Order: sequence, then C-alpha cells, then structure tokens
Amino acid sequence: MATPEGFRLPHVCLPRDDIDLAKWAVVACDQYTSEPEYWAAVAREVGDAPSTLHLIFPEVYLGTPQAPALTGQIQAAMQRTLADGLLREHAGAIYVERTLNGQVRRGLMLELDLEHYDFSRSSASLIRPTEGTIVERLAPRIAVRSGAELELPHILVLIDDPACTVIEPIGAARDALAPLYDTPLMQGGGRVSGHAVDSARAERAVQALQALADPRAFAAKYRVPEGTPPMLFAMGDGNHSLATAKAIWDRMKASAGPNHPCRYALVEVENIHDPALHFEPIHRVLFGVSGDLRQALAEALGPRMRITTMPSAAAMRERVHAVEAGGTQQAAGLVGPGGRFEVIEISEPPSTLAVGTLQPLIDAFIERGGAKHIDYVHGDEVLERLGQQAGNLGIHLPTVGKSDLLRMVVREGPLPRKTFSMGEAHEKRFYMEARRLRAPGQAGPSA
Repeated sequence: MATPEGFRLPHVCLPRDDIDLAKWAVVACDQYTSEPEYWAAVAREVGDAPSTLHLIFPEVYLGTPQAPALTGQIQAAMQRTLADGLLREHAGAIYVERTLNGQVRRGLMLELDLEHYDFSRSSASLIRPTEGTIVERLAPRIAVRSGAELELPHILVLIDDPACTVIEPIGAARDALAPLYDTPLMQGGGRVSGHAVDSARAERAVQALQALADPRAFAAKYRVPEGTPPMLFAMGDGNHSLATAKAIWDRMKASAGPNHPCRYALVEVENIHDPALHFEPIHRVLFGVSGDLRQALAEALGPRMRITTMPSAAAMRERVHAVEAGGTQQAAGLVGPGGRFEVIEISEPPSTLAVGTLQPLIDAFIERGGAKHIDYVHGDEVLERLGQQAGNLGIHLPTVGKSDLLRMVVREGPLPRKTFSMGEAHEKRFYMEARRLRAPGQAGPSA
C-alpha cells in the first residue's frame, strides 16, 4: 500500500480479552467538568478493576487539591498496565459502531500525521481545527502526555464525504469483519463495538480518503479558487487533545527523528453526513457572578439588542430557536439568577454566529471582574440547573447546523472556541483503544 499523506493505518493496544470492558471504558475526560458527582459515580462503579479511568485526567479535578498528584498517578498506572500485560496489540484500521438511542454512528480508527496539522486561526493545513483553541487548557494535558507511555484518544475527526465512499462500505460488510470488542457503556452511554478491517477494504478506504483530498475536487466542492489548500480532516471533538499532541511533537521532533510514534495521534474518523451524528450547542455557565452581564451586553450592543423576559426555560428555548430559524437575527438565552429566563435578540450582528458575537463580550465581562470563571456545559438540563444556582448565570446558545459547519471553516477559518458539540456529554467517545507513545528503548514524549 502506498503511504498516504496526512494519515496512516494505526497500530493500537486493546484491553486483554478477560477484562470487563464495561468498567474499562469511561467517557472523555473533558465531559461533566462541573459535575463531580458523575465522576464519583464512575469511580464507585470501576473500583479497583482495570479501567481507563486510571489512565486519564478527568478535567473536573483541574484546580482541586488532588490535581497535582494525579499526573504522576496516571503515568504510573500506564506503566503498571503495560507491565501487567493488560493490553494486546492490534495492527490495522478498526471499524467502530456506537449505538445510542436506537441509532448507530460509524467510525474508522486511523493515526493522523501531526506534521499536517496546524491549530492556529490562520490554519490552511490538511488537518484543520473547526474551533479556536484555548491555549491555557493545554498545560495540564501536556503535563500528562509528557513522559507518558500511552495515549488514549477521545478525538473524533470529521470528513466531508456526501457520497459515503470511505466508512460506509466497510460498515456494509460488518458481518464479514473480525470482531475485536463489544460492550455496553456505563452511565447511559449506549454500546460500542469494534471490528478489524481487512487489508483490501482498508486499501479502498485509503484511496477514497485520498480522493476527498484532491485539490481540484476540493475547490469545486467548497466553491473556492483552485489552488486553495484542501482540508481533508476537520476536528470534531478533542481539539485540545490533538493540539496537545501537536505541541509536544513540535518540541521534540528535531531530536526524535521522523518516525517517532509521537509524530502521530490516534483518532476516530466520522463522516459528517452520518445521519446518526447530531450537533448540539455548548452552553456557558458563569460562576461567582458579581456584575450585571445584561447591562454589559446592552452597553456593548446598544439598540441592536433587545431582551425579553420569558415565563419558563422551555419558552426561552423555543424563542431562541425561532429567532435563529428566521435567519435575520441572532439569539441566546439567559438563565438565572433563580428562576429568571430571558432571551437576547441581536440585529445586524458583527459575527456569523451568536457565539461569535457574544463570546468576546463575555470574556471582557469576566476580565473586568464581573464573574470569577466560566465553564462550557452540554445539555439544557445541566445548563438550567447550574444557571439557577446562587452566584451563577447560564447562557443558552443555539445549535450550529451540520451542513454549514465545514463550509464556514474553509471560508472563514476556525469558529469561536466551544461553538458546537457532537452530541451531548453521554454521547461522547468512550476510551477503548490505546497507543504506545514510544517503542522499546525509545524516548517518550517530552515537555
């Protein structure tokens, strides 16, 4: 097989056959960051069993007393996992099915070449961010990955394949593929299964991916000038994890050589046209609110902003959706204090999306001391519960349409940070596969 540009077929480690996969697989570390009770429940369910819980840094613990010790504990757990023989090797692409709410989402495990990834706002690389990167969020991830023996990916990467040429033909032959794992997932996560992709089907998938990256076909698809650098892979979930891998690789590549495992990152690739793939908004919650955000927005937006009190959270959500569907204005909801619900409507907005209009104003409000910090949460129920708590304020944002996303990224660059989510928190990727970050006798990643 000819070496493709930007990716390669993976070499992964899977949990040993006798391991309880329902305890092994836990959800992405950047979920439930304002809900420590979720992670406490996961810890109770896992106990002392082999689990990826011991190999990741749940970001709910950032800034807590136990945070400084966690990095060392994680790296030590990785060493024990390898020393105890808990992992088995597998070479080649893996076809993944995630079943949830009666739908099946399909993916393909590959390794992406970080030499073809740039997460800057001016990125024109083959692998491209869809959202802005919060650089300060990289430090704890870099600390974990630096010196680590393994990477465990929750990264979901999108391809724009309307003709369904890459992943779907493999899925159609699912029953002919060798099974690798199949398990229910904890805490309402549904079910996940993985199958080994044979060499012939893998070769056809590689060829289909290369066709999607053809510069002339790319220019015609997105109606951009010929010669525009093509985008083959667009970040869906896990942007900061891939940015972490890139940052470490850039620091070490001069001394590591071109074939070091850290040049690559293990990801799951999904087709944005998969009908089981749903986009959800990522809402904001402000904590320690002491200022008046409504007044700050009114001063910044002037007569272009109108604010309306709504009788309930449901009415607020309906109004935001109706305004956005009209296409001439932007809208967002405000939750709290207490049972207070309002809708902001903005005419002649300065940005394409409501989040692009509001995020700079929210950032300025926090910088002036109007709130202590911000978190990014999934799900209306979580937003409304947190937003109504004393000292908090919730900001309900509308959904970005799948059909608009990649075209906007190609034409306008990365969207504002935390603009969209591929599903709600329990629908995120659960850790299953791992990948070695160094060969025997080889130096690992370094900060």
